[in-house]
Amino acid sequence: MKFELTILGTSAAVPYKDRYLAGQILNIHNELFLIDCGEATQFRFRDLGIRYSKIKHIFISHLHGDHCFGIFGVLTTMAMMGRVEALHIHAPEGMEEMIEAVFKATYYKSPFTIHHKRLNTEGYELILENEKMTVHSFQLDHRVPACGFIFREKTLPKNIIPEKIKELNLSYDAIKAIKQGSDYKNTEGVVIPNASLTKPPLSPRSFAYCSDTRYFEPILPYIKGMDLLFHEATFMDDMREHALETGHSTALQAGLIAEKAEAQKLIIGHFSSRYDDLSVVLAEAQRAFKNTVLALDGFRYDVDLSRSLE
Repeated sequence: MKFELTILGTSAAVPYKDRYLAGQILNIHNELFLIDCGEATQFRFRDLGIRYSKIKHIFISHLHGDHCFGIFGVLTTMAMMGRVEALHIHAPEGMEEMIEAVFKATYYKSPFTIHHKRLNTEGYELILENEKMTVHSFQLDHRVPACGFIFREKTLPKNIIPEKIKELNLSYDAIKAIKQGSDYKNTEGVVIPNASLTKPPLSPRSFAYCSDTRYFEPILPYIKGMDLLFHEATFMDDMREHALETGHSTALQAGLIAEKAEAQKLIIGHFSSRYDDLSVVLAEAQRAFKNTVLALDGFRYDVDLSRSLE
């Protein structure tokens, strides 16, 4: 059961050398979620073998071009590849109007339905839930209305010890009930405790995406304890005042947020093109939070399964 993040692009504002514009794919149980969609996103799909058909939801953090101008090409290419399944776009106010304007100017009509979900950019809100996971949006502090996203896996049922199925000749209904936590009464009327029949459930995994934002401590309650935290680090700390003016964070500030949020791992990205050597950016973030890695174009980051502490 995958919980894997793929980085499509890490550059801020403009593409730079081998760094594309913002975009990430989160794979949860083989369902793909596209987070931000900078120019050339569809080229990254080709480069990295990402299947358009697996994407049912697109999440746009804010309407600056380096985070959303790639969506027009993605939508039209999906159509040319024969998509008929509906698509859900979660974005701040204005995204639907932008798409409609481009479609109108190019005399284009989408052959599949696009459901536009307008984000609340001033709070914390559940925006998607299914049997496997939830997605919440939360407010960031940028120059324009902007949201971050939190993806949380739901706790999976307990696993039955395989030998017990054969030993007790368990029926399908009995297996289902045991997985949900029930004890089992055998043919002799003896009650066997659930703990003797099952392994502890797997711990649910989590990922938070903090796109363009100033250093903003009000997000800490939302992102506390994340397994994987992505936080922008556009500048180094000697440009802290410029970061503040432009609505961004420094690498050191990203590390401080991760440390205060008690994250397990921090990934920093959205790098200014002024930084050719990213090792210095990484070193600065690691001053505040040691378990920091660089978001690198094309790299994949897994969150491994582990047993819960029961």
